[in-house]
Amino acid sequence: MQNSVLYLSDIDHSSLIRLLQRYQLELVIVADEHIPGSFWGDAEAGLIENRVYARLDTPIHSILHESCHYICMDAHRRASLHTNAEGDYDEENAVCYLQILLADEIPEMGQQRMFSDMDSWGYSFRLGSASNWFQQDAADASQWLAQHQLATDNNPSFQLRQ
Repeated sequence: MQNSVLYLSDIDHSSLIRLLQRYQLELVIVADEHIPGSFWGDAEAGLIENRVYARLDTPIHSILHESCHYICMDAHRRASLHTNAEGDYDEENAVCYLQILLADEIPEMGQQRMFSDMDSWGYSFRLGSASNWFQQDAADASQWLAQHQLATDNNPSFQLRQ
């Protein structure tokens, strides 16, 4: 397991910016201050409308998680999005699954690092780890993503939920 999670300061921002732009999201990097739209506070990413707010000490898994909330919510919720992404249990699982898929779009991250970072940060899954959940217990999340045309056969569609 990694000693530390991967932070925004650890990566070349260009791949993350390109990924977010594919989903009509904008990355806003703020100075060392309160992160606008952060539900959890501290260094956790924030969401307001189509903007993902982060500091250099924001974990990449947090940025991708909040971005995936935006991707997975319907247009009505996206239109009034401010801080609380809401969503139900099935959508939350789909968000976690999609963030793992999208990790491969960030050269410094990848799925294996995402699994480790999710475990280190305290995501909890019935099978004890993000990797075990993804590989053995997440068929419902994969089906949810396929049903909403967000990913098929573990390939993201790079579209927003309609």
